[in-house]
Amino acid sequence: MIDVSISVRRIGFDLDVSFTAGGGVTALFGPSGSGKTTILNAIAGLERPRQGRVAVNGKVFFDSRERIDLAPRHRNTGYVFQDALLFPHLSVAQNLRYGMRGGASGFDDIVTLLGLEALLGRRPAKLSGGERQRVAIGRALLSQPRVLLMDEPLASLDIERKHDILPYVESLRDNFGVPILYVSHAVDEVARLADHVIVIDNGRVTGMGPPGTALAPQLQVGETRFDRVSVLTGHAGPYDDAYGLTPLTHAAGRITIAGKLEENRETRIVIRATDVTLATAAPRHLSVRTALKGQIAVIERDQGPAAIVTVALTGGQKLAAAATRKAIDELNLTVGTKVWCLIKAVSIDARWLRSG
Repeated sequence: MIDVSISVRRIGFDLDVSFTAGGGVTALFGPSGSGKTTILNAIAGLERPRQGRVAVNGKVFFDSRERIDLAPRHRNTGYVFQDALLFPHLSVAQNLRYGMRGGASGFDDIVTLLGLEALLGRRPAKLSGGERQRVAIGRALLSQPRVLLMDEPLASLDIERKHDILPYVESLRDNFGVPILYVSHAVDEVARLADHVIVIDNGRVTGMGPPGTALAPQLQVGETRFDRVSVLTGHAGPYDDAYGLTPLTHAAGRITIAGKLEENRETRIVIRATDVTLATAAPRHLSVRTALKGQIAVIERDQGPAAIVTVALTGGQKLAAAATRKAIDELNLTVGTKVWCLIKAVSIDARWLRSG
């Protein structure tokens, strides 16, 4: 259990947050500059809060009232940075052993878990970006940390390398009993990895809960208000090998995914507002395979050409759609209008989906 209640004051920026995180992966999600890394640094002892308290699994790291402020070496946190920060003159095996506590216990297990067996004799210069991050994760785990802090560990990787390393992070989440705080502003990563999300904006907690709740359609995840996403869940059906498609059962209708998913598992998907088309009648003679039923709950307009429409889907979940104001007027869309939300199967990348 991670308990954080801290205030940090800087010129031009104030951080004041309180939250509790349990096991598994808790994502600190929000835009750059919102204070996510500052929170990790305060937990690790790299930054001293003005006041507050930090405790992990009952061990108090910092308490301004009790005048407790443990040095970083006594907090025993594992920290994985965006840059792997490996020692260039040491081999992978030597990097892994550098921060070990308690002798060699667990070395072979972690090497196997992270798929590092073939890399042990190499030096960092001979590794790919994803391989370096796996080594950095292994080094952090071998310190036998009370908590694992991960500060945008995939941000410097290209999309293919991200997909390569995601299963290893999931293995940590599922098989290693250390709570993980995972900092990111990439919604796809958060939706796939996180058990719980804490939304940070401008130094404040603005939302928290499971991804389907915290990453609500009203949450802006990019530079413009059209950078909205919705997180839906459904149960995967049998894979259609002939066409390479997997259906998801959802209360609002069938969702078709381009790719193979594990059958009979609850699956979490991310849908962008710009990938949703609205219709006022059941679609016919279209290539779109997904049509979800619901009714309009909110229409957000401004003076620009487009607006955001939030649809309350049958079954209770919500879905954001981007549409031009002209289309909204011509279709006579208002709050309460029944609509179908159309989504192309190819707009959902199966590699980002979380099952189970």
